[in-house]
Amino acid sequence: MTLENKKILVAGLGGTGISMIAYLRKNGAEVAAYDAELKAERVSQIGKMFDGLVFYTGRLKDALDNGFNILALSPGISERQPDIEAFKQNGGCALGDIALLADIVNRRGDKVIAITGSNGKTTVTSLVGYLCIKCGLDTVIAGNIGTPVLEAELQREGKKADVWVLELSSFQLENTESLRPTAATVLNISEDHLDRYDDLLDYAHTKAKIFRGDGVQVLNSDDVFCRAMKRAGREVKWFSLEHEADFWLERETGRLKQGNEDLIATQDILLQGLHNAANVMAAVALCEAIGLPRNELLEHVKTFQGLPHRVEKIGEKNGVVFIDDSKGTNVGATAAAIAGLQNPLFVILGGMGKRQDFTPLRDALAGKAKGVFLIGVDAPQIRRDLDGCGLNMTDCATLEEAVQTAYAQAEAGDIILLSPACASFDMFKGYAHRSEVFIEAFKAL
Repeated sequence: MTLENKKILVAGLGGTGISMIAYLRKNGAEVAAYDAELKAERVSQIGKMFDGLVFYTGRLKDALDNGFNILALSPGISERQPDIEAFKQNGGCALGDIALLADIVNRRGDKVIAITGSNGKTTVTSLVGYLCIKCGLDTVIAGNIGTPVLEAELQREGKKADVWVLELSSFQLENTESLRPTAATVLNISEDHLDRYDDLLDYAHTKAKIFRGDGVQVLNSDDVFCRAMKRAGREVKWFSLEHEADFWLERETGRLKQGNEDLIATQDILLQGLHNAANVMAAVALCEAIGLPRNELLEHVKTFQGLPHRVEKIGEKNGVVFIDDSKGTNVGATAAAIAGLQNPLFVILGGMGKRQDFTPLRDALAGKAKGVFLIGVDAPQIRRDLDGCGLNMTDCATLEEAVQTAYAQAEAGDIILLSPACASFDMFKGYAHRSEVFIEAFKAL
């Protein structure tokens, strides 16, 4: 794609938007910036970074009417809104930073491992990136995981990478048609972002865009949506916690296997919970797909310590174990965390529910949970969805109160799990802040 002299409006001025402005300007485009709400302080801040940058605010349609060829969207902005639909119907092009990166790596021939899913994608991205680095590859880890892809590209000054390891959200995939990953995975599909999509199938279709091209597909054979994503004529590697597959868990022995071959014992994996066994299988399959040797990969898996706030043990008091899964921001993530833990549980749920149906947690909690503690704005909905499940549910005004009340009921050998199944912004600055409050409440006991 030739960018020189193209008139491009960048919409959304967070980290991704800023990286797009920098990249597009460097490549000769005529760039302007848009945000629905722009504070003078933010205009001043960005204006210092980019001399002469023109800013638009208010209605997007009014900004687009200024003769733009291309609309470069930050992930937080859905292209399904009428102003953008009209722009495309009139010959305009809407794209995101992943489409811009795809154009670069397609020309240059960099390998790409692309990872999405409702749950586990950050863990898998981090593990895949770790394994690639440990195996000696010049590796870029970017995307939804933290560093915007074009910021990473600018930092490299055009140098080809051995592999890009990309965590991609459904938002990023909406307007990405040209990415052709060497290997890609959809780890699972569960309810999330239904305030943006028509339904779960619509959400799944968006995730499936990661499989453009002819690269290796790594798919979860335990997930009905993932099974439906198999493309004809493609190499597919299946992983499963439930039955024999290309990569599978032999529950009787607690070993991960490839066909009949022993790979690694779950006790040798530092990550907590059985769902992380699935994440390890996906990561190994993705790395093998770009030619990395299995024995070396498995040795390095044993040293990967995981990520904060993702089923992370934070401490123990009088035999009661406290586990932080503040990153469990949807029902599927929380169900996976519960399923992966073996001891009796007290579970702290609640926050901003994002229009999710919480009833799947009934089955997840059955036979495992001794009690549930509800916090946040959507606590009443969770209570309604779980009503009749036979669990004692306690409403708590604060997370600190939930920790104290749970600990007062717990016995040695029990687990107190923070896995809210909800976003955090009703009570906290983000999931990391929620985690901090949880840890401080534990320390104060």
